Amino acid sequence: MNINLIRKSGKFNFEAENESGFTVELDAKAAIGGEGKGFRPMEMLLIGLGGCSGIDMVNVLTKQKEPLDDVKIAINATRKEEEMPPIFDVINIHFDLFGDLSVPKVERALQMTFDKYCSVSNILGRSATINFTYKINK
Repeated sequence: MNINLIRKSGKFNFEAENESGFTVELDAKAAIGGEGKGFRPMEMLLIGLGGCSGIDMVNVLTKQKEPLDDVKIAINATRKEEEMPPIFDVINIHFDLFGDLSVPKVERALQMTFDKYCSVSNILGRSATINFTYKINK
């Protein structure tokens, strides 16, 4: 896995590119001179958590032959602002699931996602509390 970053403009604005050519822009927060030209690095970690757990949830539910029509994921997090560096303290991730889904299968998929499959969750869970909730929308 290779990622390359180039400085685009301003003091902290970078563009990251992966091996497939996909790009994303990053910037620092305004308090230290960022100009709002991209995601902040800690936001990228939360995006990674949402993507990783979302992919794993969809994969597990598909293997369980559950009729998942759609999924939306919302994440909010707090940081240990009194520490340096201010790492995540609590991360709450909520799944809005759409389809005629079985509650036991959804709960099993969530458990498997966060206990076994999601690498990002495993990494972040070593320093932060990760709480997950869900709602099934039929």
